[in-house]
Amino acid sequence: MKLYHHPLSGHSHRVHLFLSLLGVPYELAEVDLAAGAHKAPEFLKLNAFGQVPVLDDDGAVISDSAAILVYLARKYGRTDWLPEDILTTARTQKWLSVAAGEIAYGPCAARLVTVFGANFRADEVIARAHRVLTLVEAELSGRSFLLGDNPTIADIALYSYIANAPEGNVDTAPYQAVRAWLARIEALPGFVGFRKTKIGLAA
Repeated sequence: MKLYHHPLSGHSHRVHLFLSLLGVPYELAEVDLAAGAHKAPEFLKLNAFGQVPVLDDDGAVISDSAAILVYLARKYGRTDWLPEDILTTARTQKWLSVAAGEIAYGPCAARLVTVFGANFRADEVIARAHRVLTLVEAELSGRSFLLGDNPTIADIALYSYIANAPEGNVDTAPYQAVRAWLARIEALPGFVGFRKTKIGLAA
C-alpha cells in the first residue's frame, strides 16, 4: 500500500495519520508539488485532478482524503472508526463535508496564505476559521470526540488543519474544548504529527 503525499498538505496528513493509527503497513511516496510533479502525466494517471493524497492499494487507486479514510476503515473492518449504524454514518458524513467545506475555506485557506502564498484575503479566511472553530468548540463541549466518547474518522478529517491553524494566523487559544480534543488525538497510540512550519502565530 503506497500513499502519495506531501508533508505540508493537511489532506495528506489525514491519511498518513489514519494509516499509522490503524497500524497497517504502508509506504510513503512524497510528491514534489513545488516542481509540479502532481501535474505530471504519470501522476495524472493516478488522479486526473492533480492533487494529493492518492492511495495505491495494490492497484486499487483511491484519491480524495475523505474517500481514502472511508476506504481504509471499510477495508480493515474498523467499525470503531466508522460505525455502521445509519445515524452515526450520517453524522460522520456531515463532518467529512465540514472538512471539505468550512475547514478547507477557513483554517486550511488561512494557512495556504502564509505557507504557500495563496491569493486569498487573509481577513476573510481567518474570520471563516474562527466561525467553524466556534462551532466545533460547541460540539466538543461535554464530549471527548466529535461523535462521543471514542474517535472516528470525523475527528481525523478535522484534526490536521485545526492543529496547524496558528500557522495561518488563526489563534486557537480561546477554544479550550478544541485544544483538549487535539491533545486527546495526539495521545492516541500510533499518532504521527503534521509537520510544523514556523510562520504566522507559530513563528
